[in-house]
Amino acid sequence: MASFRGHLAFAGALGVGYGSLSFFEWGYDWGPALIAASLTTLGGLLPDLDSDSGVPVRELFGVSAAIAPFLLYKQVYEQFHHSTEQTLAVLAAVYVFIRYVLSNMFKHFSVHRGMFHSVPAMLIAGLTTYLLYPSDNNVRLRIFLAGAVMLGFLSHLVLDEIYSVDFMGVRLHLNKYAGSAVKFVSKSWPATLTTYVLLGLLAWRAWLDWPR
Repeated sequence: MASFRGHLAFAGALGVGYGSLSFFEWGYDWGPALIAASLTTLGGLLPDLDSDSGVPVRELFGVSAAIAPFLLYKQVYEQFHHSTEQTLAVLAAVYVFIRYVLSNMFKHFSVHRGMFHSVPAMLIAGLTTYLLYPSDNNVRLRIFLAGAVMLGFLSHLVLDEIYSVDFMGVRLHLNKYAGSAVKFVSKSWPATLTTYVLLGLLAWRAWLDWPR
């Protein structure tokens, strides 16, 4: 399978292409274009969260832990009426929870090349992006950014499948990971069921959120 750096480079190149296309051809300004490029790159790294090396988990959860307090500051400060010191304490707790508790829980319960490495997981990533992006009146933008995450995610799955084929010699040979990247089910039925239940819930929520 491809390395972490290989996926980063490939997804980054796709992100540049996707962002550039949106800027020059689809009428988006540089803000959404840069966000789309970043989300495509991030999407290309997401399936490696279940990697045995632990590097993707450490890097991505580290970035998430650093960004989350900035996104939550205004909400925590205004809605809960905390003082500045209390707000900073809450946000520090959020950082510690994501960086250490949540990341360790994920590493404990995830299995390499499990359902997190699948097409339903790609759809979950896209739906999550669509639902979380704060732009209620711009469905086109939300779909565009969800597509960026899914494009990067899909690039990871496809690249891993390509790397599972040995093209040297007269015959093609498959390694032990062949067929485990671009898949719809796993050997674990609880993991498969959980994934599809989550996908169904997110799809239902997106349907309710769709403007009418």
